[in-house]
Amino acid sequence: MSLFLGGDNRTNIAKRLNVARASVNKWGHSYLADGLAGLNNRRGAGRSNKLTPQQFDKLSHYISKHAKSSDGGRLTGADIVQYIQKEFNVRYSPGHIYKVLKSLGYSWITTRSKHPKQSQEAQDAFKKVQAGNDPPHSI
Repeated sequence: MSLFLGGDNRTNIAKRLNVARASVNKWGHSYLADGLAGLNNRRGAGRSNKLTPQQFDKLSHYISKHAKSSDGGRLTGADIVQYIQKEFNVRYSPGHIYKVLKSLGYSWITTRSKHPKQSQEAQDAFKKVQAGNDPPHSI
């Protein structure tokens, strides 16, 4: 605001700050209308959350519990949408649920699920079987 109060024009202020002139106009208008309080950050105009903070905590616990489960399968976005609908009676679109997950700090990068009947011994034995195109192992 020192540039504005110093008499610099809004076009020059925008160039110096590397912002759009419309932003400088908005800041100037807010300052003239409400003083320094008019420059405080305001909440965005977007829609408020459908879930309460307590519901977000419960959802996060549910996801963490199922992500660490070793009984096979995987948790999908559709599963989470169904859980929210059943548990909180709130509807999210399948596409929007990934934004919700990101806001909770989750990244939707998954690993392969582990089959409940998977055997590490069988995998190790399979690795030792020589295929026809494998080079011979020297001992």
